[in-house]
Amino acid sequence: MAKANIDWYGIALGAMRIASGLLLVQHGTQKIFGFPAPKPAPIDLNTLIGWSGPIELAGGILLILGLFTRPVAFILSGFMAAAYFIAHAPKGLYPLLNGGELAALYCFTFLFLSVAGAGSFALDNRRR
Repeated sequence: MAKANIDWYGIALGAMRIASGLLLVQHGTQKIFGFPAPKPAPIDLNTLIGWSGPIELAGGILLILGLFTRPVAFILSGFMAAAYFIAHAPKGLYPLLNGGELAALYCFTFLFLSVAGAGSFALDNRRR
């Protein structure tokens, strides 16, 4: 009996993509709908933070689905880098002290996904 070749790398990559997307969607829904936590402040779409909710929601959903994963992850990586340097870095050098650990981690996670691709369970795999 032949052993089945299981793509553990693809499964782990897909799981990381889906988990990252689910976590990012929460930030978008908080800013837009006040769920699962109250809105941090009234949202003005003419500001960078006003655009962050829709970007996080749409980008997170596309990541969960694994649709256009590489370009979406690349855009989100840059978005998180900008968030870090605009909102957190001016408060201090160390991410633990300036509250920017999550933005930095998201930045590098999305950068990795933009290079590695969607992994398993992705609509991108059906498009090919």
